[in-house]
Amino acid sequence: MKLERGITFFAMALWFAPAAFGQGAPVSGTARPAQPPAGAPAPEVVWEKGSPPAVMLPDASQHPTVLLWPQGAPGSEGKTGDETYRLSGDLMIVSNVHRPSLTVYLPPREKATGAGVIVTPGGASREIWITNEGYRVADWLSQRGIAAFVLKYRLPRAQGSTYTSEDHSLPDIQRAIRLVRSRAAEWNVDPDRVGVIGFSAGGFLAGLAGARYTDPVKHPVDSVDQLSARPAFMALMYGTPFAPPMQANARITKDLPPVFLCAGSEDRIAASYPDVYKQMKDAGVSVEMHLFAGVGHGFAIQLGVPPVSQVWPDLFRAWLFERGLLTKQ
Repeated sequence: MKLERGITFFAMALWFAPAAFGQGAPVSGTARPAQPPAGAPAPEVVWEKGSPPAVMLPDASQHPTVLLWPQGAPGSEGKTGDETYRLSGDLMIVSNVHRPSLTVYLPPREKATGAGVIVTPGGASREIWITNEGYRVADWLSQRGIAAFVLKYRLPRAQGSTYTSEDHSLPDIQRAIRLVRSRAAEWNVDPDRVGVIGFSAGGFLAGLAGARYTDPVKHPVDSVDQLSARPAFMALMYGTPFAPPMQANARITKDLPPVFLCAGSEDRIAASYPDVYKQMKDAGVSVEMHLFAGVGHGFAIQLGVPPVSQVWPDLFRAWLFERGLLTKQ
């Protein structure tokens, strides 16, 4: 049911589900549980060290991982601990990130549209749900001609962390945007069509990137830091810095990039989305919103979630197409 241009409320769409992700998209798996609210104690989990099972990792020969700062991230000096991981069904979750990076998913050159997306998974800023909100999303996008780059960022709420969103996570996503632009020719990406998509806490970061792109680089290290950090667009999937419970120092102004909002109607973390949509419209921002009836938090790409929510990748792609962001230049 269409409420007005730019807002879609899905009450029932079971008939979309079979083809929602396209042939070959990996959607098997366990549904992600809802994240605890900000400030809640971390759930008791057991973290593993060392290399995760190979089956949980992208093929490095096709999807290389690139450090954001090859000589070490500013603010992580002296932090040498390895990343940790845990498994939930066939989903991998990582934490203890000290060397922020991008995992690269490039489409075949004959399919490439020139668009690029920084994919920012969530995890309550204490962990990163990198399978269903990262690798699978990037794979889906790259199969359809959109270069995708999965971001591992530093986590303010990980156990023993001394990082903050302001001084570490935000600079990580800003550096990611700049890094993709710096290698645009190599990766066959149009530097003017590099945007962000974020899930939950990753949506919080993606929104910060869209609102705070004029912030000066606090610790410049090379010519990459001279490039623009303004995303060409931002998709905020059930997470935003513009309203509680994740609200931060981010203002809604007419200078925001085009915004795609998507969430479940039963998600308390995204309960503010209608208000955020209205504030953006009133400010003159190009914004579109989709809410899925009866859907909670954390659907991303996986089985075990309501079929109605499985249409979001096609909605996002259509939104990009309608704005000319998928047209080869």
